[in-house]
Amino acid sequence: MDNFDYNASEKAEASELQRMIAIEQQKAQFQAQVHTFTDVCWDKCVDSPGSKLDYRTETCLQSCVERFIDTTLTITNRFTQMVQKGAH
Repeated sequence: MDNFDYNASEKAEASELQRMIAIEQQKAQFQAQVHTFTDVCWDKCVDSPGSKLDYRTETCLQSCVERFIDTTLTITNRFTQMVQKGAH
């Protein structure tokens, strides 16, 4: 019986470790996306950095980030739909 408990404990620990790894991978993916749209939108919208963003630059950055997020969500949703259709 002790051997069974030990194996169950090992399986629970392995499952928890896999869950934690998946969470960390999701965090890393999110940070990579933020880094990407920061680079893209900065290059597109900021002519010369100053102590403050002017209205045009601020509006451009906001629109750029929103378009990037919308596009990412659309692609993700479409991919999910394709995977679900393939699974059925």
